[in-house]
Amino acid sequence: MTPPPCEASSTRFAMYEPEFAADPHAAYARMRQVHGPLVPVLLAPGVPATLVIGYDKARSILHDEVRFPGDPRRWEQTVPDTCPVRPMMEWRPNALRSAGPERVRYRAANTAALGAVDQHALLALVEKTAADLIAGFRATGHADLLAQFAWPLTFRVLNNLMGCPDARGRRIADGMAQVFDGVHAVRGNQILAQAVTEQVAFRRAQPGDDITSRLIAHGARLDDDEMAHQLVTLYGAGIEPLVNLIVNTLLKMLTDETFCGDVHAGGATVRQALDAVLYWDPPLANYCLSYPPYPVNLDGYLLPADQPVVISMAGCNNDPALGRVAGDRAHLAWSAGPHACPARSHAYLIAETAITYVLDALPEMDLACQPRELTWRPGPFHRALTALPVSFTPTAPLTN
Repeated sequence: MTPPPCEASSTRFAMYEPEFAADPHAAYARMRQVHGPLVPVLLAPGVPATLVIGYDKARSILHDEVRFPGDPRRWEQTVPDTCPVRPMMEWRPNALRSAGPERVRYRAANTAALGAVDQHALLALVEKTAADLIAGFRATGHADLLAQFAWPLTFRVLNNLMGCPDARGRRIADGMAQVFDGVHAVRGNQILAQAVTEQVAFRRAQPGDDITSRLIAHGARLDDDEMAHQLVTLYGAGIEPLVNLIVNTLLKMLTDETFCGDVHAGGATVRQALDAVLYWDPPLANYCLSYPPYPVNLDGYLLPADQPVVISMAGCNNDPALGRVAGDRAHLAWSAGPHACPARSHAYLIAETAITYVLDALPEMDLACQPRELTWRPGPFHRALTALPVSFTPTAPLTN
């Protein structure tokens, strides 16, 4: 007997609309009620996909490169170049979009380049950057911790690690933000491609002690095109998700009674708040894409060939079948299997250090609006605020 397709109902959930961004967890609950663990969705108008919100099924998919490879080239033939989510999903010669020996080759180069980062120097860099940024607004009594703290801190730290001049790095970050938003994604992809190409040429001519130079020098012998796409991947994973992790964790610590009254009293730690956000509301909420090369029968659900399968880290982590446990780190926010994030320790260090620093510097900080007044950026992949306004008692800038 042929299993039913996962789109047995004609209803497809649109993941690109503001209503989804405003309350995705309500949407996941409706999806689960109507479809179960595999949900027919639209990532953009006319772009169908299957969203996985069942934890066990997600782990099965993430560990199965044969039935669920990351290569989208056959899917790309069905979507126009102007498709707003295509830049986030299209084929690139990198570990995310490859399988087998090529994936191993790309991942080895990235893991080695990231592994050589000096963690003590990184800690000092984050602390100095946080101090410089806070000095710029601590006397005013108010700030937007997204625009004035989390974003510039992440940008400066990653640029330093990549050995990238600020002006070029700003173009890379701007292009990446447009790609994530899916509004001017084609233009953003063009900006991004030009800027990373320039960065590769710069570091081939002037190597340094940085991730870009180490990738170039690695035994994988990455060519210019491959190098450019490694940088796209590193910037894509290193700016938007990390900014949103810092901001979303600060929001939780300012509004969740489990954290807001206990951090300075020692009852809850920044790491616990980070883990709570990564579990319940991860900044990269839906991603880990795969493209079945043939129809796949997954436990009675028929997944179409060459149609994207998207893992909902947020939906899977909140799967009622899990029996949720506070502080549980068995979440999928870092992915799993052969594509698990190789920069997990770096992200933890940067986020935890930045959050701890701003909480210590501004101990009386409060959210400057009601939580319901905050706005979430639309888009099928990220969980991202437009701003995080706070108020605090003005203090004079620290002097050395």
